[in-house]
Amino acid sequence: MAALKMSSLLSRSLRAASGSALRSKGRIPVAVKAIGNYSTAAVTEELIQPSIGVDYTKLLINGKFVDSASGKTFPTFDPRTGDLIANVAEGDAEDINRAVSAARNAFDEGPWPKMTAYERSCILLRFADLLEKHNDELAKLETWDNGKPYEQAAKIEVPMVVRLIRYYAGWVDKIHGLTAPADGQYHLQTLHEPIGVCGQIIPWNFPLLMLAWKLGPALACGNTVVLKTAEQTPLSAFYAVKLLHEAGLPPGVVNVVSGYGPTAGAALASHMDVDKLAFTGSTVTGKTVLELAARSNLKPVTLELGGKSPFIVFDDADVDHAVELAHFALFFNQGQCCCAGSRTYVHENVYEEFVEKAKARAINRVVGDPFKAGIEQGPQIDPEQFNKILNYIRSGKESGAKLETGGDKIGSKGYYIQPTVFSDVKDDMLIAKDEIFGPVQSILKFKDLNEVIKRANNSQYGLAAGVFTKNMDTANTLTRALRVGTVWINCFDVFDAAIPFGGYKMSGIGREKGIYSLNNYLQVKSVVTPLKNPAWL
Repeated sequence: MAALKMSSLLSRSLRAASGSALRSKGRIPVAVKAIGNYSTAAVTEELIQPSIGVDYTKLLINGKFVDSASGKTFPTFDPRTGDLIANVAEGDAEDINRAVSAARNAFDEGPWPKMTAYERSCILLRFADLLEKHNDELAKLETWDNGKPYEQAAKIEVPMVVRLIRYYAGWVDKIHGLTAPADGQYHLQTLHEPIGVCGQIIPWNFPLLMLAWKLGPALACGNTVVLKTAEQTPLSAFYAVKLLHEAGLPPGVVNVVSGYGPTAGAALASHMDVDKLAFTGSTVTGKTVLELAARSNLKPVTLELGGKSPFIVFDDADVDHAVELAHFALFFNQGQCCCAGSRTYVHENVYEEFVEKAKARAINRVVGDPFKAGIEQGPQIDPEQFNKILNYIRSGKESGAKLETGGDKIGSKGYYIQPTVFSDVKDDMLIAKDEIFGPVQSILKFKDLNEVIKRANNSQYGLAAGVFTKNMDTANTLTRALRVGTVWINCFDVFDAAIPFGGYKMSGIGREKGIYSLNNYLQVKSVVTPLKNPAWL
């Protein structure tokens, strides 16, 4: 299957003419008013009710859906309205204990790590087939619980999940050690062994994709898993892992616990019988996760954390193309991307033209019910994130940045924010330093190559960067000079299954996806055997 390019596919899918609206069981009346010049024409007085039930709201432990030990539940909400979708089992330390016990038994006594690699590969391939078959149901749950556009979830993200699971299914029978020469009469071989019980904590901005990024390599290497969902978006994970068991996964190999970070998350990070931990989320929480892991059994930890990625536009660029790509790099997924191009550096020779066109593009961004065809931007995830973004916008105004457009909420219900563009942004402003995680573009001016390298690197983060230029010498210089984990040249957000992803500095530890991710889930054992009268060494 050809590599999926998120940027190009998303652009095509969101601009394709749609001949019919999504079918729905009913309508939710919501008054949404068009604000200023913003393109909210696709928002009517009624929201589409997703045509799917919520059938899985309990914890998945040892192959069964079960209530939490305490019997507690917590609500998950529709970010379009703030209304309740469902009550979900609230896991805590006791539930983590139960899940880890099931995962430990499945690893030590169960069939998963003892299966042939081919058998495990077949289960993952069947899982991918089921994900593909249930593409629409998964996308509806993702949109309903998260607020991202349905077209994005259905045409981009779920297919990427399918591709990634197939990618790791292909790796299962290719994980092996080496033989090497040794000084003296010895035979040396290395074994690559599964690390054991893996704790995995995923975020709310890409629930299904992050589930696949975590489960794929862990299962390919023969490990068992306890996965904690984000409390904002638990629904799609339960549905997906139900399909994984339908594909033939033995009980206890993957367990899913929904709950809050300070209870379920902390219990998983500090559990003495968890052998490895993977976390995706904020840098602040990542520090806590790392500390809990170190204080417990010193389990190895991989972290995929925050970012404040520079998007650098040179004066030889096609400005129209650069504006569109920079717009995508920032506003995609409501700006809720760790690698968003949230510091837009533009050369002074094209700065004024770029700002005017970036403003016009933001004004024309289509905001509304994410279940409607043609919508580019849905609501933010929840009131906490919504208010955080509005506070950063307020900070930008107060610090002297020029508000070109946007800067306020849309409507009186739900968590919609106007696409916002600031110009005249300085490096020491909070909107240029902090990870906003919302639809706020900060445009900064630069003069020359050396200057922009220093400014781009002057950040606690180092997750990604975008470079827009026709000069390959400039591109090659920046490729090596920027202290980030990914550099996109004349593109952005290209997420092939084989491309490693992770950050420098406080953007994380380790890499997701690709061959490098397998190293996170393997132990290397050296085996040395004496050779008696060898014919050769």
